[in-house]
Amino acid sequence: MIDRPEDAYWNAIDVIDIQRSLGIFWEADLNRWADDHVFVAQSMNIIYFWLHFPLIIIFGIWMYFFRRGKYTLARDAFLASGAIALVVYWAFPVAPPRELPGLAAEFDANAPAYVTGFIDTMREYLGYGYQAQSTQAFVNPYAAMPSLHFGWDLLLGLAIFWAFWRERWWWLIAPIAVALPATQIFAITLTANHFFLDAAAGGVVALIGLALALGLRRWVYPVLDHQARRIPNRAVRRWLVDDDACAEQASNAG
Repeated sequence: MIDRPEDAYWNAIDVIDIQRSLGIFWEADLNRWADDHVFVAQSMNIIYFWLHFPLIIIFGIWMYFFRRGKYTLARDAFLASGAIALVVYWAFPVAPPRELPGLAAEFDANAPAYVTGFIDTMREYLGYGYQAQSTQAFVNPYAAMPSLHFGWDLLLGLAIFWAFWRERWWWLIAPIAVALPATQIFAITLTANHFFLDAAAGGVVALIGLALALGLRRWVYPVLDHQARRIPNRAVRRWLVDDDACAEQASNAG
């Protein structure tokens, strides 16, 4: 993937062409508008970076200790969607908008202005970019589609919504669960990190991951649990079978 920059560039151009044909190629205008408004650009940078992986990790740890039965489903949805995304990244590398100016200079001398005018707002205003030397070894620069920034924030919102369902503070938590994926759509596009179609693909992949997680919960884990309970060694059996989590899952299912 990383050694296929030309493929990633032309695939991104195809995404732009599709969006232009649909009349929804707004990313270039939104990115320029954000660049002219420092507060907006910085707000989108913060949402893009801090309301994604850090928040997912923190909430995942909280769910592990306080909503163990629900944690497993959320964990599996994230892992399954991530695995699907990795396959798509390998099969269909897509450069993010922020990479297009540099790639156009290398592969497309006649690229139009709406391709070459994107600005990496994170690098410009935070002094940090995913293409920085310190992060190059850990980042695939051509993994724009699907956007897990949106897809995983969608799963995060659903997990938050479910974790507090019918509890005292649900009315206060529900708007936050909705706002997380909604604001991330603007963050990923205004910062020139993704296209709208990337977000759509990320949502589809996230929901497929959730469906797979539900399938594991309904058909696979009961069989594994039954087999684990038949293990003669009590210590091993107790390590594999979490009775409290199973009880919570049964209560949730009921």
